[in-house]
Amino acid sequence: MPAHVQRVLTSRPSTFPSRKSSPLSDTISTSVTESPEMGSPEMGTFDDEGNYTPRQVIDDDLGMSFADAIDGTIVEVEDGQMVNGTVVKIDKDEVLLDIGYKSEGVIPSRELSIRNDVDPSEVVKLGEAVEALVLTKEDKEGRLVLSKKRAQYERAWGTIEAKKEADEVVEGPVIEVVKGGLIVDIGLRGFLPASLVELRRVRDLQPYVGTTVQAKIIELDKNRNNVVLSRRAYLEETQKETRDQFLNNLKVGEVREGTVSSVVSFGAFVDLGGMDGLIHVSELSWKHVDHPGSVVAVGDPVKVQVLDVDFSRERISLSLKATQQDPWQEFAESHQVGQLVYGRVTKLVQFGAFVQVGDGIEGLVHISEMSAHHVDSPEQVVTPGEELWVKIIDLDLARRRISLSIKQAAEGGELAEEYREHFEVDEHGNWTAGNPDEVEAAWAEYAGSEAGLAEAAEAAETEAAVAAAAAGEPSGEAAAVAAPSETEPVTE
Repeated sequence: MPAHVQRVLTSRPSTFPSRKSSPLSDTISTSVTESPEMGSPEMGTFDDEGNYTPRQVIDDDLGMSFADAIDGTIVEVEDGQMVNGTVVKIDKDEVLLDIGYKSEGVIPSRELSIRNDVDPSEVVKLGEAVEALVLTKEDKEGRLVLSKKRAQYERAWGTIEAKKEADEVVEGPVIEVVKGGLIVDIGLRGFLPASLVELRRVRDLQPYVGTTVQAKIIELDKNRNNVVLSRRAYLEETQKETRDQFLNNLKVGEVREGTVSSVVSFGAFVDLGGMDGLIHVSELSWKHVDHPGSVVAVGDPVKVQVLDVDFSRERISLSLKATQQDPWQEFAESHQVGQLVYGRVTKLVQFGAFVQVGDGIEGLVHISEMSAHHVDSPEQVVTPGEELWVKIIDLDLARRRISLSIKQAAEGGELAEEYREHFEVDEHGNWTAGNPDEVEAAWAEYAGSEAGLAEAAEAAETEAAVAAAAAGEPSGEAAAVAAPSETEPVTE
C-alpha cells in the first residue's frame, strides 16, 4: 500500500466529544460502546469516555496498485461494439447513456428509432436499461456516440433471416406511408409494396398507419439493407381453404354480381365477394374500348359472366359484355338485306369507306358501290363525319360484316323499321319521297347531285386516262374493268 495512504489510516485516533452532559448522551455513548459491530477489533474500538480508535490498516488487501484499481472500474469500448447502459438524461435531440465508461455515451435522436422524426421521450425513459451500438469511440468533440437503432437492427436481422429461412410470418406496426407502399416496423424497416397489401390493390394506404400487420418475407438483402414483405402472400396462405371452396362453387357460364375493385390498362378487376376476377378489356364492351376507365369505374356494381376458372393459378376470367345485348345480333334481328339505313362516315380507306349504322356497328361501302359513275378514290364522294343514306346489300352475322351501298340507296327502297315513322313510306315500307326530282333533291343533301357526281367522275376519268397513257396502262373502259368489283373484307 502506498506510504502516504498508510500514514493517513494510522494517524492518531479521532476523539468524539464527551457525552456525559445528559442522560441521553450517556445512553448514546453506552449504545455505541457496546455495539458489537462498531466495537469489534476489525472496525476499531471506543474507550470508556467514548473516544474512537480506528483499526490500523497494515495489510495490502487490494492486490494491485491504486491506479490499477481505479482503471479496473472503467469499461473499455471499441467501434462497432454492443454495450448496455442506463438512460441518465433525455434532451430534445439526444439521450445520455451511462455504460460505465469514463463519460456518458450520446445517442442522437436520429439513432434512437427506425421511425423518422420521433420525440426521444417517447422512445426511452429515465433509468431504462438500453442496448446500443458504439458508432464512434470519440468524435471531434470527444464524445462517445452510440446508436440504439443500429443495435436493434443487428439483433433483428438475425431473427428476420431465421424467419425467412423457416418461411415464417413476421409482425409489426405500420409506421409510415412512402411512395409505392408502406413501412412496417419489424425491428428494422420492412417495405410492404402497395400491390401486396391486400389480395387486390389498395388505393388509399393511409388508414393502415398505426395498425399491426402480418406478412411473409419475400426478399432479403443485408448489403442493401433491403427487406420486402408481402401481406397478400400471408392472406393467400391463411385463406387458401376459403378460396378453394369459392373456386369450386364457381361455374363457367353463370352470371355473378360484383363490384369493380380496380381499373388497369388491360381491364378491370371485380370483387365477387370472396375473390377478384378479371374482365379483360376485350370483354368490357361490344364496342371498341380505348381504355377500361371509359366503361367502368372503381366502386361500380356490375353483373358479369364467368368465362373461365383456372384452379392451378387461382384466376377467374369474367365478361361484362356477355351479360349485355349483342348489338350485332340486335341489328341482324331488326334489319334485312335491301333496307335503307342512315349512317355516318367514320373512316376512308383505299377501297371504300366505313359507315356507322348503329351503336358499335360499322359497315363497308366498297368504292364500286359509291356511285353509278366510276370513282377513283372515296374522297370524291364522301368525307369523314358526313351523314347519308346507305342500303344494306349483305349482312353476315357470323363474321360480323355488313356491306353497304350508296349508289343503290340513291335509287330508293325499303326503309328500316326505325325510320318509317319519320319518313313517307308505302305499304311495303318503301320510301315515297314524291316524284324523281324530289328524291334526287333529298339524296343530293347527303351524297351530292348526279350532275356533280358526273362532273367529278368525268374529271377523274380524264385525269386517270392521262396518267395511264403516260404510264402505258389501260384507260377508260379497260381501266374500269381492271378495277376490283368484289367487296373487300370488312373488319369490326
